[in-house]
Amino acid sequence: MKYLLITLVALGSNLAMAQQTTPKTAFLEKWENAKNYTLELAEAMPEDAFGFKPTERQMSFKEQLIHIKANMDWLSTTYFKGTEPKAVTDTKANIIKSLEASFDGVAAAVAATDPETFAETVDFFAGPKSKLQILNLLQDHLTHHRGQLIVYLNLKQVAPPRYVGW
Repeated sequence: MKYLLITLVALGSNLAMAQQTTPKTAFLEKWENAKNYTLELAEAMPEDAFGFKPTERQMSFKEQLIHIKANMDWLSTTYFKGTEPKAVTDTKANIIKSLEASFDGVAAAVAATDPETFAETVDFFAGPKSKLQILNLLQDHLTHHRGQLIVYLNLKQVAPPRYVGW
């Protein structure tokens, strides 16, 4: 029985490590966690503070979420054959629902992409990029704006949810 338990633990560890052995599997696992964390941040802000912005030149909390959604839709439909979900931005609940649909759309588009194509070069406004670079941009852009959301929450005296890395 002892050896069976050790074997099962070893197999489970190997399977967990195998989850992130390719750019695609690593991205998809990280993307799901990023989705959940971002949605928690959006839920944390009271609806009456969705229009809050620290300065006139910055986007509001709501505009940050809409911008994140628009970027995900653009990159996934342009470079990964995703389908753009309809944006509904009239209420907190609809913004969060639209944002969640965009996260799921990115995941579906990347999951359906042949990993061999990640090395392909695509035309991008900043010059030729590989599809792998576009994956990295999806995550990096989200992280950039999510960091701003955390600052907004703190400025409104709302405790952000605990960070989730992987």
